[in-house]
Amino acid sequence: MKSGFVSIIGRPNTGKSTLLNSIVNAKLAITSNVAGTTRNTIEGIYNEPDTQIIFIDTPGIHKPQNKLGKLLNRESYSVIKDIDAILFLVDASEKYGRGDEFILKTLKQSVTPVILVLNKIDKISDEALIAKINEYKDLYPFSDIVPVSALKDDNIKELLSVVKTHLKDNIRYYNTDQVTNLNPKFMISELVREKVLRLTNNEVPHSVTCVTTHYEIKPDIVEVYVDIIVDRDSLKKIIIGKGGSMLKEIGSQARVDIESMFDKKVYLELYCKTIPKWREKEALLKDLGFSKDNE
Repeated sequence: MKSGFVSIIGRPNTGKSTLLNSIVNAKLAITSNVAGTTRNTIEGIYNEPDTQIIFIDTPGIHKPQNKLGKLLNRESYSVIKDIDAILFLVDASEKYGRGDEFILKTLKQSVTPVILVLNKIDKISDEALIAKINEYKDLYPFSDIVPVSALKDDNIKELLSVVKTHLKDNIRYYNTDQVTNLNPKFMISELVREKVLRLTNNEVPHSVTCVTTHYEIKPDIVEVYVDIIVDRDSLKKIIIGKGGSMLKEIGSQARVDIESMFDKKVYLELYCKTIPKWREKEALLKDLGFSKDNE
């Protein structure tokens, strides 16, 4: 039996959440083309008969613009300690930038093995991939370099094989049927936020959060109420849409995923609220769940 903890870190929008979902073959972390979609530390649990790996997806490390940004960075840095390996995820189709340099400087302070994962290789040629590998191997003493396409599940098995070589524990931390540490309220909130991000065409990326205020599992249905919170009334109008059309579509798409999650019919009620400067209010951020504990 081999087990251990592995962090997934990288710049925003490199595909960390897509990679986590691909590894555990379940939708745990929401995805969108908006940088900084992930805002909380999420654990995905990979199980085999003789192996258990707890992968920790983190918010993208970036230059913070407000208290929310600082809190997210703090969470990302906190999970590169006391673990067995770090997956440094890079978008292979993008140029090496100051954000990557910023992360590598931090990693140099750690003694944990770092595996470079070059993601989105489906977007580049073999020649470009070789050039990217040569570029990065001179920047840091990576223990391994693994190219993958998380979106297409390409080379994920090879990545898992590499990760297994770094595992140090020999106990099972979670039951074999468990794939995440997240509670249902958090997952519901995130599924609604994902639909907001996708349907509003990047108009409200960092100005929205969602909070499940109530859910109740009844014999034939799950009753769910979610608040969508923005910081300006103009954004509230976008989310509600003409005659409530956008809010209805958000609810319709989110309901499909929530029903899949519970394997039961769902009654979903959405409310959109304006709370000015919510990203700057530390006490409110903790109430909304932006802390180390999702509970």
